[in-house]
Amino acid sequence: MRRWMMVLPLALFLLMAVFLYRGLYLDPAELPSAMIDKPFPEFSLPSVQGDKTLTRADLLGKPALVNVWGTWCISCRVEHPVLNKLAEKGVVIYGINYKDVNADALKWLAEFHNPYQLDIRDEEGSLGLNLGVYGAPETFFVDAKGIIRDKYVGVIDEVVWREKLAAKYQALVDEAKP
Repeated sequence: MRRWMMVLPLALFLLMAVFLYRGLYLDPAELPSAMIDKPFPEFSLPSVQGDKTLTRADLLGKPALVNVWGTWCISCRVEHPVLNKLAEKGVVIYGINYKDVNADALKWLAEFHNPYQLDIRDEEGSLGLNLGVYGAPETFFVDAKGIIRDKYVGVIDEVVWREKLAAKYQALVDEAKP
C-alpha cells in the first residue's frame, strides 16, 4: 500500500504532462463546431443597410463565406482589407454584424468599404448563438444548398487564405458547378 502511495503522484504528474504536451500542438483556430454538415440556421433579421429583412433563403444558390464581424472587434479591422480584396476577386462573402450598434456598422462600411453581398444585422446575437459563435471574427463556409461545410475562427489574412482556406472555398465552388 505504501508503494502505491508513492507511485500515485508520479502517475498523476505524467498523465497531466501528456495532456499539456498534446495541447501545445492544437490549433486554436480549429474550434469544434456542431454545425458542420448541418443546414445554416433559419433566421429573419434586418439588413445592416436598408430595411430589407433577410432570411436563410437569401444565402442559397451559391457557395459563400459567412463572416461574423463587429465594429467593436479589433481583429475584424485587421481582417477587413483582406475580405475586400477577396470580394474584388469574386469570392462571395455574406456578413453577420454581431452584437453591434447599426449606426456604427454603417459608418464602418462607409469608411472601410463593404465586401459583403448581404450583411445581416444580428444586434441581439440570436443568429450568432444558433451558429455557436464564440466571438468575432469567425467565418463559416456554406455550400450552395446552405449547408455549413467548415468554420474558421480568427483573422483571415493573406497567408491564412492562401495556405488554409482558398482550397476549401474553391472546392465548394467546384462542387456547385453543374
